Amino acid sequence: MRPLSEIFEQLLVPKKVVITTHQKPDADAMGSSLALMHYLVKLHHEVQVISPTNWASFLNWMPGMQQVVDFESRPEQAGAIIETADWIFCLDFNNLSRIKRMEPLVAKAGGQRLLIDHHEQPQLSAFHYGLSDPAKCSTAEMVYDFIRESGGDALLDETIAQCLYAVLMTDTGSFRFPGTTASAHFMAARLKETGLEHHLIHDHLFDNFLENRLRFFGHVLMNRMDVIYELNTVLLAVPKADIHRFDISTGDTEGLVNFPLSIQGIKLAAIVIDRDDERKWSFRSKGNVDVNQFARKHFGGGGHKNAAGGRSADVFDQTVKHFYQVIETLREDLQ
Repeated sequence: MRPLSEIFEQLLVPKKVVITTHQKPDADAMGSSLALMHYLVKLHHEVQVISPTNWASFLNWMPGMQQVVDFESRPEQAGAIIETADWIFCLDFNNLSRIKRMEPLVAKAGGQRLLIDHHEQPQLSAFHYGLSDPAKCSTAEMVYDFIRESGGDALLDETIAQCLYAVLMTDTGSFRFPGTTASAHFMAARLKETGLEHHLIHDHLFDNFLENRLRFFGHVLMNRMDVIYELNTVLLAVPKADIHRFDISTGDTEGLVNFPLSIQGIKLAAIVIDRDDERKWSFRSKGNVDVNQFARKHFGGGGHKNAAGGRSADVFDQTVKHFYQVIETLREDLQ
């Protein structure tokens, strides 16, 4: 994988560009993709954002969202666009398996694949150019750096700023997570200079849900939370019946895993949600508890040291039992 900076001069030559991200994209995935789209359009490229799957409805306010193609809904249209692309930007994921059914199309496409991502252990052989930096708090910060370092600072406007700032709010936990860097604060200041009204972004992201989501959170915290005090760990185990009962949609569970970390002494929080085709895991931790390695070893996932995800093909009760067994491997770090 060659440095992404090597394409800077080529940015002046219009190309057909696809931007894609991981399945079930979150704010970082979608915000980064849309910000990059708006920037490349200003450079006269023909740009299409393609998501491998659908996304949370609370992201629909983002500028340009109406132009995004959902691969699962329109596979033939998306496939034709991918086949003719000169560049395929891959944002907020570093392994082609994360794009689900799009993987074979992207892998065999004739266009060059360009990586911008901040997760650990990238699949370097899958990308022609790229930038991988786990020290960055979000992929959006890397897109911001890409824009400025490629000479596009003057092209930053409120539209791009809205997409990027949304990611800063989510991936830094409103600037409270340990991974929040000084550069992230400088980035926020620069985005404010575009005329960005940051309070509106907060409203879109955190004050824009239906009643059923709040009742679902309350139900899970009251009835599905197991506090393992001897290991300073909390497990939230959400069966499929709860998803149906509260009519939970894509994105409605976002942030739920963070709540148990507010309990005094808790160092690790995990949530497993029973989905139709798999059991989806999310992990959050404090200090030196490395959930990235834990997720990679036991749940086929990964991410960051203090925030990771995974999945299991086991039935719900079996994957929960497995968690109780393997959490013992972190006993020394958790006590």
